[in-house]
Amino acid sequence: MISTPERNRQVATIFRLIAEQLATQRANPYRVRAYRKAADTIEALGEDITDVASRQALEDIDGIGRDLADKIEEFLRTGTIQAYEALRTPLPESVKAWTDLPGLSESLVAYLYTRLGITTLPDLEQLVRSHMLRTIPGFSGPEERLLEAIAARQQPLITKHEEAP
Repeated sequence: MISTPERNRQVATIFRLIAEQLATQRANPYRVRAYRKAADTIEALGEDITDVASRQALEDIDGIGRDLADKIEEFLRTGTIQAYEALRTPLPESVKAWTDLPGLSESLVAYLYTRLGITTLPDLEQLVRSHMLRTIPGFSGPEERLLEAIAARQQPLITKHEEAP
């Protein structure tokens, strides 16, 4: 049995991670599938992807178009893919904390932040009040409960001042 060259495994792994991130962000399912298919094809390739690229034959590989070929070439030149690095950027902690709000999952919060540009609690509140959130797959729960939880988070913390005896 011929082992998969290390570069092929690295590219396939990055393409799978890109697919996973895109799926989390609810990107176009065809795009997600293209990355997964390319990862499988590259991993099953009988020769080193570097050799294929050197003879400018990346697009001859099943499932590899110009865009993915460019990403493979970028990886071979730089050791990374900028689009992957951009996807890896984590959500800000303040946004990640929204997963504790009723009806919001991690994938839905990622979608709201990355795809819809919802970056603050007032933005989120406005989305809920517009009744548009209920049209997004993945939202579960009554909007009223979510609005109450958002309002509670926006309230300034009230501290008790103890009087000296």
